[in-house]
Amino acid sequence: MTLDESYELGYVVKTHGLRGQMVAELDVDDVADYLDVEEVFVERPAGSGKLHRFEVERLTPQNGTRVLLKLKTVERIEDAELFRGLKLFRPLEDLPELADDQFYFHEVVGYTVVDANLGQLGTVETFYELPEQVLLAMRYQGQEVLIPVVDELVQHADEDTKELHVTLPAGLLDIYLNPTAPDEDDAEDTGADKADEA
Repeated sequence: MTLDESYELGYVVKTHGLRGQMVAELDVDDVADYLDVEEVFVERPAGSGKLHRFEVERLTPQNGTRVLLKLKTVERIEDAELFRGLKLFRPLEDLPELADDQFYFHEVVGYTVVDANLGQLGTVETFYELPEQVLLAMRYQGQEVLIPVVDELVQHADEDTKELHVTLPAGLLDIYLNPTAPDEDDAEDTGADKADEA
């Protein structure tokens, strides 16, 4: 399996105990949906693009999206330490099915963004998953435009036409195309201050 055929399940945070257990952070909505996975793939070494398969012996929920992970061939803390910080992957074909109006982020990269009022805008480049929200990054007139991924703004993806339909708030594009110039009052204040200093 290659990286293109997989999705990122999460990553190993640290070791736990002396017998090869690890604490992993899963990038999922509901950990309970993944407690019965039988295998994970790990990119080793990191950045190599090479995925190695490991059988899961046990996956136990902790707090929030953290779990205790025990792989069958990892028996010592020294072996588990080699996984610290590494990403965990699963086959794309094993992703749970979503409702018709939902989509996985990786599915719409490359789609054309179509606004309800302005028509075709640009292309989905990537997503930034921040603690407080997820942002869609679109290339528009040579500029990167960030769109919060919320129901009010991002409606649905059309797989047949490869389009992502949105309704952007008025002025959002202008923020990126016309950076705000300093207020004239501010400029005047700055000049006055410099005159006072002189």
